[in-house]
Order: sequence, then C-alpha cells, then structure tokens
Amino acid sequence: LVNGEQQDMSDMQDPRIKLAVIFGGRSGEHDVSLSSARSVIEVLDKEKYQLFQVGITPQGAWFTGGSTLEAFSRGSTSGLEQAVIIADPSLKGLHVLRDGQLIKISDLDVIFPVLHGTFGEDGTIQGLLELADLAYVGAGVVGSSVGMDKGIFKDVMRANDIPVVEALIVLRSEIVENMEATISRVESLLPYPIFVKPANLGSSVGISKCKNRSDLAEGLQEAASFDRRILVERGVDAKEIEVSVMGNEHPQASVPGEILPSREFYSYESKYVDGSSELVIPALLPLDTAEQVRSLAVKAYQAIDCAGMARVDFFIEKSTGKVMLNEINTIPGFTSISMYPKLWQASGLTYSQLIDRLIALALDRKLSRDRTQRSYRRSS
Repeated sequence: LVNGEQQDMSDMQDPRIKLAVIFGGRSGEHDVSLSSARSVIEVLDKEKYQLFQVGITPQGAWFTGGSTLEAFSRGSTSGLEQAVIIADPSLKGLHVLRDGQLIKISDLDVIFPVLHGTFGEDGTIQGLLELADLAYVGAGVVGSSVGMDKGIFKDVMRANDIPVVEALIVLRSEIVENMEATISRVESLLPYPIFVKPANLGSSVGISKCKNRSDLAEGLQEAASFDRRILVERGVDAKEIEVSVMGNEHPQASVPGEILPSREFYSYESKYVDGSSELVIPALLPLDTAEQVRSLAVKAYQAIDCAGMARVDFFIEKSTGKVMLNEINTIPGFTSISMYPKLWQASGLTYSQLIDRLIALALDRKLSRDRTQRSYRRSS
C-alpha cells in the first residue's frame, strides 16, 4: 500500500491507452446504454487500448470487472468489484473497494461515458470527471447540461436565431397541484396534436402524441413520472432529419439522414424494440436544404459549446418546407442500428475509425484544458 493505495504494477507498464468505458446508469435509458456500450467495446482495437469496463446500476452503484457488461446484461453484479473514480485529481485513476480498502487498479488516460439520459448525458458525470482531471469523450458540463434540457436548449437556439418548434415548459408541481389549469394553459398556446416529452431524457422515453384533452392529461402524467420539467410542443407534420456532428474547436457535419418511423412517431419501440423504422442515408433532400441543416447543426453545436460528438435532429415541415431544429443529443446512440455511426459511415468513416477519432478528440480537449491557468497571483 502507498498512501492507502495499492496498484497493479503490470498495468502501469502497459503502453496501451488506458480506456474506461462507463455504461448503464440511473436513467430510463439504462438498457439502451448497455446496447450502445456493447457496440463500442466490440470494435475497440485491443492492440491500442487497455479496456476497463465500468457499469453503473439503475440504483447508482458502480462496478467493474472483465465481464461487467455481460453481468449487467443479465441483471447481475455477481463476481464484480465495487468501482470508484475519485474527484481528487491526486488520486486519479480507477479504484475498487476490496476487503474494506480502497485499491487503485490502474491509471486512466481517457473515459468513454456511454451513458444516455440523466446522470450521464446531463453534465453530472462530466463534472465528476472534470474534478478528477480526466480526459473524457464528449461535451463538457455546459454543453451536456444545456443540450440535455430541451426547454433551455430551445431558448438558446432562439437566442442564436435558429428556428425551433413552438413549445413551453410545464413543471411536475403544476400538474400535481392543478391538472385542469395546466391543460387549459397548454391549450391556450398550442393546437392539437401536441407532443409531451420529459425535458431531460432521450431515446423517446416518456414521449406521448396527444390528440385531445384526455390524451394530454395522460401524456403529462407519463412525462412527469420521468422528470420534474416537461416540454410541451406543437405537433408538426414533418420529415425527421438527423445530422451527426464531430469535433472540438472546428466541428464537422455528416451527410443528413432521414427517419421513416414505423409508428406514428419515432418512439422508443420503433427505435429499439421492433427495429422496423427505415433509415434513408443520405436523406433525399434538395442540395440547398441539405447544406442548410448541416450548417444549422454545426451552429447549434457551437452555440452550446459542445465538443467531441453530437447528433442534431431536425423537422422539415411538409406543408411549408420550413427547417426547424428539434434537439441535440450529446451522447447519441451507438447501437448497430443507431443513426450517429451510420451517418459517419455514409460520410466515409468506419465505426472503428469513428471511435478512435472520438477518443483522440477527448485527449486533445484535455490538453487544451491543461493550458488553462488555475491560480492567480496579483502583481505587487
């Protein structure tokens, strides 16, 4: 033990990049995260990366082990050790609790958080990793948190003259205290059909399409079970277009793709259960429209200080041809059917090249952060 710690010396001598992939999490998107993590782990170059699997249970407990993902897929933590990443940068690395002692099992060069939704995509884990002085894939605290909250994100888009769909935020407390008044306020501002969404969740979890007052009441209750802030927005008869963006200071956009939902809208079931929604890549759009959505995707990405990666989603209203930005996903899905990697593949980047590039961007961003002065001494 050194300062209460013990570290495997063979790990310290391994020249490969020490990469921790973190998955699972306290979110309605826990299962989606496991699927995304599996796809990422399968393509990692074992000659280049020394992999550490870290899983977070739905209750928030952290575990690690060589087969963490397999154990989590079975709903088990048997044979795993409790994992710890400490905010103190002097104790940087991956630790486990073993026989009542905190043991450092390895240094870490970079973290790949494949965590969708709350406590993963919202700036919380990014804050921990910033405190721990670790490199990590994806947006920082501000970009993650603003991108996650659909209401605040829309406000930032409007401030940057980026068109969005009309919407308002309703609080869970309003629904609980006076559902009738809440419904009346929504109806005074928006026509049916109306979409109701948890403000801080993705993968279409908790989303309802409401065609009347009864639907709206049910949709508000459903969304309120997942978040204290609920986005209510005008339903748009539109093409659903997505663009992948990658980069730090100089982001680039992929070719656009179009979603053809198998159901009334691109629901959780049509994304991950029946898998029957069709993806058209590249989207069949006029050249000027395709360039417009790519340009707006990069503009939105930069407006929230995003980094590493994001998928930016658009509506193109069928009756008017108007382009409206829907939302941004700072940790997009990485499953075998996910748009983010598919769009880059259509743009000439293979899945494994994409992962390598994202990890390189994370390391570059850490070097940039390290150039920031953290102390100030006034001259006399």
